[in-house]
Amino acid sequence: MSERNLRVAVGVLALIGAGIAGYLTYTHFNGSAPICLTGGCEVVQKSRWSELFGIPVALLGLLAYLSIVTTTLVRHPLAKQAGATMAVTVLGFNAYLLYVQAHDIGRYCTWCVSNEIVSAILAPIALAWFLWRPKDAPA
Repeated sequence: MSERNLRVAVGVLALIGAGIAGYLTYTHFNGSAPICLTGGCEVVQKSRWSELFGIPVALLGLLAYLSIVTTTLVRHPLAKQAGATMAVTVLGFNAYLLYVQAHDIGRYCTWCVSNEIVSAILAPIALAWFLWRPKDAPA
């Protein structure tokens, strides 16, 4: 896979994550219940874990995903490193949130789990993008 394809994949996945997080941020500030297939979205969205230091975790996710998208637009090794670092951080935080849904809340949010799946796909691709070297480049 080429560096360009990896960069595009990271950007597209981060945009998908931003879309999900954006929707959850909108419903949070709008006070409306998210459309939900599991019946747990509103419970999760209104739980004490839905905010971190008074900031909705959906908004934090939105900002993180948009930051990752930004790294794909900058052609510099530090941008790749920042994008990969943020993607792995998002994955770790989403793993924590999935644990909270399973063990503390006892309900699942369709949107949240979708976001967690996106981050599980995004992180290894972002790492591959960061580690990518041209075939003819010295190791």
